Amino acid sequence: MIIMVVDGQGGGMGKALIEKIKPSLGPENMLIALGTNSIATANMIKAGADKAATGENAIKVNAAKADIIVGSIGIISSNSMFGELSHEMARAISESPAEKVLIPIKRCGICVVGVNIDSMPRLIDEAANICIDIVRQRKGNCPI
Repeated sequence: MIIMVVDGQGGGMGKALIEKIKPSLGPENMLIALGTNSIATANMIKAGADKAATGENAIKVNAAKADIIVGSIGIISSNSMFGELSHEMARAISESPAEKVLIPIKRCGICVVGVNIDSMPRLIDEAANICIDIVRQRKGNCPI
């Protein structure tokens, strides 16, 4: 399976996600870091991503190949992350057939009603656990 972690700005959330997910993946799974900028990508590489790339085209190409896409809820919203996430990036992620695991942070201009907003470390733990569960379910050919 291909798990795609998308982050921008400093890449802190993506770095934390990769550090949580990577130890639970077998060698048959690939963890790809996609940054909206080179700083975010570099931080995710340091966390142990198998592969990494930066920018709009990299996100568009890899979103079509991914089985799971994980990041903040802003990755499906044009011009989020202070304008770092373009319309084409958001569209590629939104239209990807991949399972999306989205962290509901308020800094993206999106407020999801009914979602309990925990601390960032707790949200990252939950997102990582969901990704790991999806990988395990699909490995056993269990439908989601």
